[in-house]
Amino acid sequence: MITIVDYGMGNLGSILNMFKKIGVASQIVSNLNQIEAASKLLLPGVGAFDAAMQRVNDSGLKRVLDKKALDEKVPVLGICLGMQLLTYGSDEGELPGLGWIPAYTHRFNPEIELPVPHMGWNEVEISNSHRITEGINGLALEGEKPRFYFVHSFQVQVKNEKHSILKTEYGQTFDSAIAHENIIGCQFHPEKSHKFGMHLLKNFAEI
Repeated sequence: MITIVDYGMGNLGSILNMFKKIGVASQIVSNLNQIEAASKLLLPGVGAFDAAMQRVNDSGLKRVLDKKALDEKVPVLGICLGMQLLTYGSDEGELPGLGWIPAYTHRFNPEIELPVPHMGWNEVEISNSHRITEGINGLALEGEKPRFYFVHSFQVQVKNEKHSILKTEYGQTFDSAIAHENIIGCQFHPEKSHKFGMHLLKNFAEI
């Protein structure tokens, strides 16, 4: 059972529907006691970094998440803003992030001369092997790379390349998926990414 954490910021329905489509049991939960009993967590997020961290802090959720991720080592997947919350912090705000993965969330370089937010389909390239990305290259057409759907105005850069598992180009190179031990983040929306997203979420369910 995958527990989708509801802290008031995220497109939870589409994630739940995608899990149903691929036959994976999941539930949307806001109750701290239920989150504390979870065996696998998905941390979604849409919106501003500080607003999200404020909700996490004020609700008492941070204590529970730290316990699950750092002490119990349950698998955790952060999506979009949920991935950015895994880092030390963001140029978008002033509050510290969860800090579980040595990385920081930056603005896109203003010199890239491309629209921000970065929105739509874009290719990814594996930077380090990881269970969650196994098999995605085989889904791409010959001569192409796997593609996922993005919507974001800020991009993550890892402190150490060993924590990068996917990279993407959008005027500059950024880390589109990151991982450290049991904790994983993806900047794109797997629930909107058709066969590639379904495959990635199935992989997460099997971790």
